[in-house]
Amino acid sequence: MNPNNDFWTTLDTLVDDSEIIIDRPKGTCHPRFPDIIYPVDYGYLKNTKSMDGNEIDVWRGTDPTTRIDSILITIDLLKKDSEIKILVGCIEEEKKLIIEFHNRGDLMKALFVER
Repeated sequence: MNPNNDFWTTLDTLVDDSEIIIDRPKGTCHPRFPDIIYPVDYGYLKNTKSMDGNEIDVWRGTDPTTRIDSILITIDLLKKDSEIKILVGCIEEEKKLIIEFHNRGDLMKALFVER
């Protein structure tokens, strides 16, 4: 039994069994903060739940595979919550942009976790 491997395998199952909905395509503005632009497609896993009561968030990269090799753990001081963000099919350049996106200000920070 390997808890780390079990975590990733279970996450694979969750993503494989869920529909990814992209509601904030690359290049679009954040709905409440118009100066924030999404650098990669961003959405959620349909019919899931996260700490904020909404669905689990997903960054969907340009790699055609649905490989999950990393997540972000975020702390948001404005919302006073924490969440995970699943990175699906993200190439290295996209991962860098996503990490920068979540660490750009003082109110949100993210920890990058690789598989």
